Amino acid sequence: MRCPFCAHPEDRVVDSREHAEGSQVRRRRECLKCCRRFTTYERLEETPALVIKRDGRREPYDRAKVLDGLLRACQKRPVSQAQIEAMADAVELAQHRKDDREIASQEIGRILMQRLREIDQVSYVRFASVYRRFEDVEQFVEELRLLRRKGKGAR
Repeated sequence: MRCPFCAHPEDRVVDSREHAEGSQVRRRRECLKCCRRFTTYERLEETPALVIKRDGRREPYDRAKVLDGLLRACQKRPVSQAQIEAMADAVELAQHRKDDREIASQEIGRILMQRLREIDQVSYVRFASVYRRFEDVEQFVEELRLLRRKGKGAR
């Protein structure tokens, strides 16, 4: 690992911890030349997972797409970056637990909507409007009715 500050090729590991429910290792490193510290994340290299789209196409899983959708839904809402990362981690964990290397886009959406419903209802409705392809106000109103009913039943 080259130091990101001085490009020296040697460093020492100061601290190692599991991250993202054990699927990553976070390491704090210190450059042996400039003595500055930096963080690296290590993941097990696996065969790429495929997402099965609604129309049957398959495309490589892209964590950035999941994060982008969550960031849009949670924009200007009280949802932390750590919560967003944890939701993306939940999708990857569900995918890793499967025997095959494929996951349906509907399953990804279901996992994210379940988590968003618990964290922030406004973000949940924003995400649901895109995921379920709302085309008119009535679909929004119906989703809000369902959300209110589920909220009253949980109390």
